[in-house]
Amino acid sequence: MKPAVIKIHNYQRNSKLRQMLRDKWMYVLLTPGLLYFLVFKYLPMWGVLLAFKNYQPYLGFSKSEWVGLEHFRILFANPEFGMLLENTLILSFYNLIFYFPAPIILALLLNEIRLSFFKRTIQTLVYVPHFISMVIVASLTYVFLTTEGGVVNEFLNQQIGHKIDFLTLPEWFRPMIIVQTIWKESGWGTIIFLAALAGVDVEQYEAAIMDGANRWRQMWHITLPSIRSTIVILLILRMGNVLDNGFEQIYLLLNPLNRSVAEVFDTYVYMVGITQGAFSYSTAVGLFKSVVGIILVLGTNWLAKRFGQSGLY
Repeated sequence: MKPAVIKIHNYQRNSKLRQMLRDKWMYVLLTPGLLYFLVFKYLPMWGVLLAFKNYQPYLGFSKSEWVGLEHFRILFANPEFGMLLENTLILSFYNLIFYFPAPIILALLLNEIRLSFFKRTIQTLVYVPHFISMVIVASLTYVFLTTEGGVVNEFLNQQIGHKIDFLTLPEWFRPMIIVQTIWKESGWGTIIFLAALAGVDVEQYEAAIMDGANRWRQMWHITLPSIRSTIVILLILRMGNVLDNGFEQIYLLLNPLNRSVAEVFDTYVYMVGITQGAFSYSTAVGLFKSVVGIILVLGTNWLAKRFGQSGLY
């Protein structure tokens, strides 16, 4: 290597070291976050190898038989695989269509409120459901929808003369899940969008008013384009959870009568992994979900960049 090249290389390295020393306290603040991801996210990934072994607790991890892709072949050949994939994708599609836009719409509505006290009050009220346990939400759903004295069914009985068993009929399961999600998480989801809206240049609104634009036009041509990048990034991240529907919420409303539409990968992993002790097989199911999530994130990010958006990277 030429002396001039070595000199430039050493200069660049010394510059980076000086920069790191100058910002040393920033790196100290970064350490807890890095340790969290290392201990709870990256180190447990070693357990993924369980999907390729026939794990036996009395033999331990290292001595259990290596079976390769056998558990994946069993999963794809399982007669219930089609039902699990269909139910999971349909619920994710409904969440994408009905829940994902809900925080955006709510944030836009809150942004239009000019009375500060009223706006803060509404924000507080829509944030509260996020902190309610899903067990409580499921209990409230039961109290409202049960045929044995439920408020909704008593009202329906008075109006149409009969009750509807929302909790057991398969056609009502998915609407219940979507309504629960929208009610519980929409308010909390507005935080990111309200933060993005706070950064919109006020001068753009003033110019639009001078041009005669009404509130709807201002929202359509200024507000939405200003938060487009935030929407795209959250959509990309959302695609990584397409096969994750939330175990607790589904499990609390799952019963033998609605299982044909309610059983998803999350509840299936619990059933075969915890109740039946098929640790390797359930790990293979979880790994399949993760691989699909990575592919969808990369694909959505690629599409976003093809359409002129910044994407994740």
